Amino acid sequence: MKKDWEIKKLGDVCDIYQPQTISAKKLTDNGTYPVYGANGIIGKYNKYNHEEFEVLLTCRGSTCGTVNISMPFSWINGNAMVIHPSKEDLLDKKFLSHILKSLDYKNIITGAAQPQITRQSLAPVEIPVPPLEEQKRIVKILDEKFAQLETIKTNAQINLQNTKDLFQSQLAKAFNNTSWEKKRLGDCGTFKNGMNFAATDSGYTIRSLGVGDFKDRYSIDDTETLSEISLKAAPSEDYLLHDGDIVFVRSNGNKELVGRCLLVYPKDIPTTYSGFCIRFRKDFDLLDADFLLHFMKAESSRKILNGKEGANISNLNQKILGDFEVPLPPLPEQKRIVKELDTLSEKVRQLQEIYTKQIANCEELKQSLLQKAFEGEL
Repeated sequence: MKKDWEIKKLGDVCDIYQPQTISAKKLTDNGTYPVYGANGIIGKYNKYNHEEFEVLLTCRGSTCGTVNISMPFSWINGNAMVIHPSKEDLLDKKFLSHILKSLDYKNIITGAAQPQITRQSLAPVEIPVPPLEEQKRIVKILDEKFAQLETIKTNAQINLQNTKDLFQSQLAKAFNNTSWEKKRLGDCGTFKNGMNFAATDSGYTIRSLGVGDFKDRYSIDDTETLSEISLKAAPSEDYLLHDGDIVFVRSNGNKELVGRCLLVYPKDIPTTYSGFCIRFRKDFDLLDADFLLHFMKAESSRKILNGKEGANISNLNQKILGDFEVPLPPLPEQKRIVKELDTLSEKVRQLQEIYTKQIANCEELKQSLLQKAFEGEL
């Protein structure tokens, strides 16, 4: 740190406070002024409580410690703590926002069920305070560097989405043959809802597939990586997964997840599955499991299963899945399509890894720049 820099406690150089929170009922889509909550703008209101832009720190909830900057003439709710320089000739607001983004709040966040940061815990936090002109110089450099990184990150995000769209367009093309025979899924195999159990159960431990394990996975080939649950007794054979079973998300608070599916290959590891899932076990030899899975992951199938199209489905059941019609080209054609889609899928996966890494690198570089800035190395 440079010689002319000082170390100050945040409470000594800033006014830290939580503004009055207004009821969500008062928010409107056509209000005059934006309202800021824990995660940015949450609506509009016909009054404002701050004329200037302010530096905000989320002080409640899962995003505790997130830094935002409000627009001038806005209403700031109490979940977004205002940190305002008490002397603007001592501390630049934008410089302050960058400092706050560089801090680690783990040691001052309290509460497990409802994480929070209080004024009392934030006030003693020490920050570097260089001369004002030095602050402005650092802000200019950081703003320029961050703008460049944001451009790289945005392009990577666009490319990442494009790879997903590309694969979906190929899925649509793969299944657009209207001359193929169709067959009810219920005529191709059997269904079984997953297990319900209590957190207090104990006596028998087993691996279990839950909704959180699906993500964007195509299959799970090693159920040893799944979490263990405790049951009162060993589950019946019906509740154990077999190699080649397809499991669907049956119910979830997030409607977007309903209808997600994957193939499982537990091999010799006893594995069950959550009551929020449905297992499909194929018993029809003229339907390839991988062909079926690709079809169920196509956007057209997903729209039906999560209720964006047709019936308003927020929970799947065996009847809905059983009545779902699947295309049935000759088995060699199914295998040919699977081979093409698998080849494309691997290329897409590799590209997604590259773009995901680029996005992560941008965030790491931001933190590195902030660290250098506040150690006097910029």
